[in-house]
Amino acid sequence: MEYVYAALLLHYAKKPITEENLRKVLEAAGIAVDDVRIKALVAALKEVNIDEAIKSAAVPVAAPAAAPAAAPTAPEAKPKEEEKPKEEEKKEEATEESIAEGLASLFG
Repeated sequence: MEYVYAALLLHYAKKPITEENLRKVLEAAGIAVDDVRIKALVAALKEVNIDEAIKSAAVPVAAPAAAPAAAPTAPEAKPKEEEKPKEEEKKEEATEESIAEGLASLFG
């Protein structure tokens, strides 16, 4: 991801996205440079209009406002841990009874 960020930084600075420029940006950020990844990114970006890609990836303003409204519904859907279904209570009672019977059989 840092390679893409470096390319976007170069684009924003109106610098050509070349292997040398990417290497300089990544090294300045303290990132270990992988020559294969740099070559692959430069080759892939030659065919891409970055300005158009950024415009098409823009998120509508209304979407973030809708996300917080949906959040409160998720916790309500989960059952509380304190409230156990009756079936689980019956299973626990049966388990306790069987344990008591097992202990009673040990002591005659």
